[in-house]
This record gives sequence, structure tokens and C-alpha cells, in this order.
Amino acid sequence: MRRGLPLSLAVVVLAVIGAGGFFYWPASLEPVALTQAFPVGADLIARGAYLTMASDCAACHTVPGGKPFAGGLAFKLPFGTIYSPNITPDKNAGIGSWSDAEFVRAMQKGIGRHGEDLYPAFPYTSYALVSTDDVLAIRAYLATLSPEPTRPPANDLFFPFNQRALMRGWKLMFLPWRRFEPDVSRTADWNRGAYLVEGLGHCGECHTPRNLLFARKSGDRLAGAVVEGQKAYNITPDKRTGIGNWTDDALAAYLSTGHADGHGSASGGMAEVVDLSLRFLTIADIRSMATYLRALPARSTALEGTLVADPPMLTASASWSPPKQTPMSPGLKVFEGACASCHAWDGSGREVAHASLKGARTVNDPDGANLVRVILHGSHIGSAQGDLMMPGFADAYSDAEIAAVSNYVINQFGGSAGKVSEPEVAEARKN
Repeated sequence: MRRGLPLSLAVVVLAVIGAGGFFYWPASLEPVALTQAFPVGADLIARGAYLTMASDCAACHTVPGGKPFAGGLAFKLPFGTIYSPNITPDKNAGIGSWSDAEFVRAMQKGIGRHGEDLYPAFPYTSYALVSTDDVLAIRAYLATLSPEPTRPPANDLFFPFNQRALMRGWKLMFLPWRRFEPDVSRTADWNRGAYLVEGLGHCGECHTPRNLLFARKSGDRLAGAVVEGQKAYNITPDKRTGIGNWTDDALAAYLSTGHADGHGSASGGMAEVVDLSLRFLTIADIRSMATYLRALPARSTALEGTLVADPPMLTASASWSPPKQTPMSPGLKVFEGACASCHAWDGSGREVAHASLKGARTVNDPDGANLVRVILHGSHIGSAQGDLMMPGFADAYSDAEIAAVSNYVINQFGGSAGKVSEPEVAEARKN
């Protein structure tokens, strides 16, 4: 009942603002063209390929095992399910028949080819900041892809959220009306980082919590949020719950490789971002992002607690053995059989640095939200040296065993009592 009341309130508010927005939201097409200083031909397509990776388009527009950019990925929301569209140049199922102006309008205003209002699962509130030149470069690259005739399932939203016109009022409240404008009081690196983090990279779409109307809470910008059961951690410079104790080199390493010594490795959605997007960016762009993040106002969050890098059980362990006289437990038994050979009892990791657990937020969270999912589903990050993978153990262990090893890991490597339960593991298996 408590959940139903806020949702009902959201319906009323959306209906009111949607009615007002219906009359005022401009859906007209505006002429678009590249500026004279922008590259053309092969250089334009190469730039578009880079910007497409920076925007992480493949992550949302590709189903696991499916054709790249052919759409169909499901986004499960409190009011139904939305499926990403096909953005290959197929003329019927994709965007092959779209004009440049229609593509730019979709990216910057959230309006589809036929004037329909798009849902903000498509992060156009971030892409609205992206320059028209860069949007056209992305369009030029997408036009070179192989056309795919795949049609995603129809959205399944309950009334009134299936009424797209409600989005017009929503946009009046939450959509930026101007492109990114550099701050002349800041350095070129800071401005480039701001453009990447806030616009192309749309980091706030995951790392910022949302309000009742599914808009990002500006007062908690980049302070961490929960996305489909996983935690996107605080990336402001708060020293207790954010990146305030990270060095510039550590932050740059984490963004570009998915790992930083003393901070663990990315998993879940962040591992995917590194794999499909960030690892392909230039080191200059990565460092610009780090510069911008380090200069943000520090915001504390209740989403996560203080990180303990060297808990007693960890410091008392050797690489090949836990502390002496450690009693056998279900969690220790699973860790011994499935985890210790890669991660080591002292969390130092073997074979590859990505296996290190020291200082990782994932093992310092008593709720174990991200830990459970990486144990169940595994993780993958590509690198110049080859794929770095952790297998999933969903088929190998029961809910009770996954809960037990999660709680053991949280205690061993994070120094706190884990709170993972069997029902939580069962729920995590679903996504």
C-alpha cells in the first residue's frame, strides 16, 4: 500500500504536467548541418565511431548474444517494461529512413521520427547537452553498420504511463534546453570531463538517485543509486563513501581498465561500461573525466558505509590459507572450493590484478547487492591482453550456498557482518 500511494501520486502529477506540456512542447523539426570546422567523409565516421563508444550505445541497444545495435534489451521499471529500439540502418526495423534532423531531435529532445514522445529510459536528458556536430557524427557512423531487420517487443507499460504525451510535461520540467556550454573559469580538461561525464557518458543516469517522477535528484548528483538491484556507487569526492581517497592515477586506471590497486575491480553494469565504452577512450579523455569528478562537490550517501581496506581477518590471512584455527563454515567451504584459487585468502588476487578484492566496495557492502550478482552471473571486461573473466556460479550453488559465501566474503574482506539472505539471492537470480 505504501508503494501504491507514491505511484498513484506520480500518476496524478504526470497527468497534470502532461496536460500542460501537450500544448507547449515543440515537436517541429529544425534544419541541422555540420559546422564548417567539423570533419567530413571517413574522418567524420571515425569520429562518430569514437563518440558512439563514449556514449555506450551498444550496452542498451544490444541484447546478450544478439546483433550489435539491433535493440530489444528490456528495461524493467516500476510501471512496466520498455525495450530498446533497433538503431541499425535497416529502413523498416531500424533508423535507416530517418533524416538527420529527426535523429538530432530524438537525441536532444526525446522525440521519435513520427513526433512520438520517447521515454527517459533513453537518456536524452543527458544527450541534450551533446553538440549537434557530435550527434551528426554518431548518426554518420550508425549509418555504416550492417542493417538488421530485428524488431524489439512492444513496450509493456500500464495506464497512464503508456500515454506518451505525458512525457511532454515531464520534459518541460527536467529536460535541458541548451547544449553544453563550457565554463570559462575552468580549465579545458575540466570542461572536456564535464562534457563526457554529464553528456556523452551520461554517468548520472546510473549514479544519481531518482525522484518520484523518475527524474534525477539534482541535490544528490552522482552520489550513488540503485539500478535494477545493483548499486552504482558514489563517485563524488566524499572521503567516506565516495572517491575522495582515490588518487588521480587510481581513478583513471579504474575508468580505463576496470581495476585500481587498493580499490578492487568493476563488476555488473560498471564492468559493462568499461568493456563496451571507457576502455576505448583516449587516456586524455579518461583523465579529463577524472579531473571533473575530483572537482565535484563532495556528497555523502547512506547507500554505502565506510570502506575498511584492511580488516582483521584479511590481514591475518596468508595468500594460500585463512587465519589459523578458523572454524569451517558453509561460506568458507564454498570460498575454498570455488574462489580462493583466483582471489587468494588475503584478497591479493592471483594471475591477474582484477582478481584482487582488497579495498573493493563490492566486498565492503553488508547488503551484498553487487557481490551476490557477480557471484551468480560472473563478470567480463575486455583488455589489450585478452578477455578478463570471472565465471558465474548460479548453476553450481544453491541460494543458501551463495548467501553463505557472500556473507563469508563480506566478513573476510570487508570486516563487517554480511546480511545476505536466501530470498535475496533468489531475487537476484532473476536479473
